[in-house]
Amino acid sequence: MTHKIIGKYIKELNFNIPNPKTFFLLTKDIANYKIKIDIKSVQVKQHIIEVETSLKLSPVKDNFEKIDTKIVFSTIVEFKDEKLAKEKMENIILVDIPKKIYPELRQIFVFLFERSGFKNIKINETVDFEKLYKMRKVQ
Repeated sequence: MTHKIIGKYIKELNFNIPNPKTFFLLTKDIANYKIKIDIKSVQVKQHIIEVETSLKLSPVKDNFEKIDTKIVFSTIVEFKDEKLAKEKMENIILVDIPKKIYPELRQIFVFLFERSGFKNIKINETVDFEKLYKMRKVQ
């Protein structure tokens, strides 16, 4: 095994619905919002990297009410192999780690919406991080 998750936690959590109007519009038009996923990494120490996976709900069009919903989930990863190829490390950071933590991250995000009165929130149970990684490499 080339790496091991040594810790994970919620690094940032924003869940702000500014007013009742926004709440009711969001309840009615939740399909007009989409989930954005972002992955960043930072080296903490030699052989230790923090992978930040974030989910954010954004309106599809500009004329919809804005809400501030974002969760950043931090995963601390220790790499065992000092001579790991750059592409292999990228694959671990952008595919393997997000794939492992996504179910937990999704569960937290859905829980927040359900507890806030949104019963029909639909967030994909799986994400093809491999496909996202390949699309990112092409750009």
